[in-house]
Amino acid sequence: MVYIPSDVNKAVRRKLERRRYSDKTVKSYLYWINRFLKWSKKELRYVSKKDVSAFLQKLQNKNLAGNTMNTALMSLKFLFEDVMERRMWINIKYSKVPKKIQRSLSKQEVNQLIKNVNNPQHKLMVALMYSAGLRVSELINLKVEDLFIEKGYGFVRNGKGKKDRIFVISEKLKIPLKQICLQKKKEDFIFISNRKNKYTIRSLQQIVKKTAKKAKIEKWEEVHPHTLRHSFATHLIEQGDSVSDVQAMLGHKSPETSLEYIHKSGKMLNIKSPFDYL
Repeated sequence: MVYIPSDVNKAVRRKLERRRYSDKTVKSYLYWINRFLKWSKKELRYVSKKDVSAFLQKLQNKNLAGNTMNTALMSLKFLFEDVMERRMWINIKYSKVPKKIQRSLSKQEVNQLIKNVNNPQHKLMVALMYSAGLRVSELINLKVEDLFIEKGYGFVRNGKGKKDRIFVISEKLKIPLKQICLQKKKEDFIFISNRKNKYTIRSLQQIVKKTAKKAKIEKWEEVHPHTLRHSFATHLIEQGDSVSDVQAMLGHKSPETSLEYIHKSGKMLNIKSPFDYL
């Protein structure tokens, strides 16, 4: 029997969160589901496969990217098949736009970028993003209790995929990190703005881009926080670290058994941050 939720948004969100989908995916799915319902002007019980196909065709006529079309399709399939337990049998696969190869900076450019950050806290944040390969969202959510500075590592809590992962702390950053952490409680965020608020992703993006321009880095407009993460991975490979180590450090394939072993023993992976070689 088909289940008709009284509150579609609440039902979809609950199911997505139970399956540990990211906040970004939840927001995206809800957007397309609500856009479809607004377009169809029908109660859920009366929506047909033909309605879904017509909606997707309308989107396709607007020449939307393949990735966007696939997200819209998967959102509606999730609503009908996973939430309502109703088989729609919509088996369409839109072609994806080829991904552009991500840019990485040279070690000289990274050094140049960091040197041109005037604000001491901003400088530390940019250096930590690069030296540990952190996503900007992971950086701004770091808490004092997540760092084991003397042992040379820290933990990203509830990162992408809602998983914890370990990251290396550069020897060069131990003293400034200690100094900033001594002023806070263990449950406090490490980096707080002058207004006593947690930094936003947007604010860090602006800091990195403005500094890249100031540092006169070629094609500075293409430099953003994720460029530092990509540069971290590239430089690890260049200095001889294995692909599997790099993948683990980036959180793409971080084995839980290794995570537990490192946490319990206090030992760090046999890997050094490229920041120590600048």
